[in-house]
Amino acid sequence: MDRRANKGNQNRNGVLMVLALGLLASGCASFNQRDQMARFNAAYSDGDYLAAAEAMEFDAGQWQETDKDRADGAGEYVLELLHQGEALRLAGDYEGAVEAFDWAEAGMKYLDTEGAMASALGSVSSILVNDSSRDYRALMSEAILLNTYKGLGFLAMADSADARVEFNRADDRTRRAVDYFSEEIQARQQQLLGDPASAGLVNRTLGSHDLKAALEDNYGSPSRWQVFPDYIVPTSTYLHGLFFLAASTGGADTSKALTSLQRVAGMVPGNEVLSEDVALAEALASGQTSRQHLPPQVWVVYENGLGPVLEEIRFEVPLLISRHGESQIIVAVVALPRYRDRSAVPGHLRVTGENQDQVATEPLVSMGQVIQTEMQARFPGVLIRAVSAAVVKGMIQSQVAESMGALGQFGAILYTVSTTQADLRGWQALPDHWQIARVERPADGNLILTDSHQGELGTLALPPSPFTLVYVKRPTAAAPATVMVMDLQGRHPGQTLTLPASAGSAKQ
Repeated sequence: MDRRANKGNQNRNGVLMVLALGLLASGCASFNQRDQMARFNAAYSDGDYLAAAEAMEFDAGQWQETDKDRADGAGEYVLELLHQGEALRLAGDYEGAVEAFDWAEAGMKYLDTEGAMASALGSVSSILVNDSSRDYRALMSEAILLNTYKGLGFLAMADSADARVEFNRADDRTRRAVDYFSEEIQARQQQLLGDPASAGLVNRTLGSHDLKAALEDNYGSPSRWQVFPDYIVPTSTYLHGLFFLAASTGGADTSKALTSLQRVAGMVPGNEVLSEDVALAEALASGQTSRQHLPPQVWVVYENGLGPVLEEIRFEVPLLISRHGESQIIVAVVALPRYRDRSAVPGHLRVTGENQDQVATEPLVSMGQVIQTEMQARFPGVLIRAVSAAVVKGMIQSQVAESMGALGQFGAILYTVSTTQADLRGWQALPDHWQIARVERPADGNLILTDSHQGELGTLALPPSPFTLVYVKRPTAAAPATVMVMDLQGRHPGQTLTLPASAGSAKQ
């Protein structure tokens, strides 16, 4: 009798220990992440990009010397590396930026390795602690933009060969994205088969009227989001097209450029810059125009504002379970992530040169629409995981209350409330939207940039190349504009400036 009592006490103590550890892990992970992101965003919003990069530093001492071991370890630091990479790029440290992005990409290997999805997601038991305690799993749009930013970094370093590789990788990820989303949802469904005790209840909950009504009332319907008809990151596809238009080594490259530009133009109807770019690519592809007779061209891409961030939506769903032949209703708490917009820098840019009319940048795409397109495709998988977590924790509450009484039930409820958190992490260095313009290179090589709200930003000395990209990024109105001037053919090193000039100077 005493042995049975001791064993019961040990089991109860074990359950309480598991719940306590779950609470501790969840609380520590969330606090550390929020503090780190707050420090990054404060520096990033002011345009202090070196301080922003330092805010995301981590201890990499546990990484081994071999590339394989470092790549395995990178999975834990993908989010830090993404933020560091973009902050270093804006600070003009292209080599450091590319290295950070390289390791971030190594930590995203699950996006590229066939069959890795199911194992990476883990079992249903992994949902006992909220997703914020796991390694960050990047969006496909984030991975595509990572390759695009790497491509721009290599262009700035006059490395056309590696830029070509990165723009091709971005395009390849775009083509494979839809299949990836489908595989992810299948993997979520496969998880349920590994836990038959909860699989039936999860499936019944997913199909229940109560869940559908709660989703509609609290979250809204993803089917009504403004999305693209096909998955695409228009900015990445556009820059892919511009690169292969400028750096073409033959007809295949020009055809590739035309396909990308046509695809973006189809996604953004009414944009005159895109229409003119398609017409230029068609003329070059057909031989109606030759590069030798084409006046030097300058494209301006304006990356503006702060991109969407995640917020948590929580609601309750009643579950009917059966224990010892009796029906019992428990209340499950569902936590889902939903994106909300932040802010854009008001207005647009005006571009002009000697004896030229001013040309204004035109809207290309919002980051919010890109993310909503991806999240609409991934939402069934996200919902499966959230409901699975709610069901498993609801069942734990019921079991603990039965075996441990009121004290155990209180502990289980506290554990459920504390660990039921949506994963709100994301790459917060992405913009609200992009704008574009194209002009002929001024005869004197000087291009004037003007902000429609704040006046003239400064004058750029353009490289002596037939195809030039002026890439401007400004996260907030409080931050100066970072301007990266690049030879699209990768023959000349780029320059990075802070404008207006009073806010800084060219970055070496």
